[in-house]
Amino acid sequence: MAGRAAWVICFLYLTGLAFGSPSVPSLPERSENPIYIKSDQLLTDTKNRTATFSGKVTARQGDLALYADRMVVHYAAEGGDVERVECSGNIRIIQKNRIGTAGKAVYDNRQGKIVLTENPKVYQGEDMISGSEITYFLADQRSIVTGAPNTRVEAVIHPKGKRDDRAPR
Repeated sequence: MAGRAAWVICFLYLTGLAFGSPSVPSLPERSENPIYIKSDQLLTDTKNRTATFSGKVTARQGDLALYADRMVVHYAAEGGDVERVECSGNIRIIQKNRIGTAGKAVYDNRQGKIVLTENPKVYQGEDMISGSEITYFLADQRSIVTGAPNTRVEAVIHPKGKRDDRAPR
């Protein structure tokens, strides 16, 4: 279960990537919670080692919720652990007062990274960071936000005394 839960755990850490939070649970605490996934349809393909959830996909683990139009889980040939998870369409990742949005998200278990593309943004309260691509490296707890010719990296950070850490409206 821990291998299959890893992608949800990664999204939790992604939501705190720009602003960090001492309240973010450690990986073992998060992986002990069950994952609940709902969708309009599930298609499994044993030959290609995939499970495709489509239509109003909701994945929840503890206080973390992931919403997407489609989620494809790719399993390894040996051991059945998750190799990669690809989410697409109207992605929202919510955990307490942190929200991540994107058109596409890919979690690569082998490389230990999550990549958000297609207008990715991460919010915490009124603070926000965006770019062309947001990559988060789990083991190093570091992120790279890159721009593109027509999309520059943008950050809005309010001073602590003025900050409103409630979820954005």
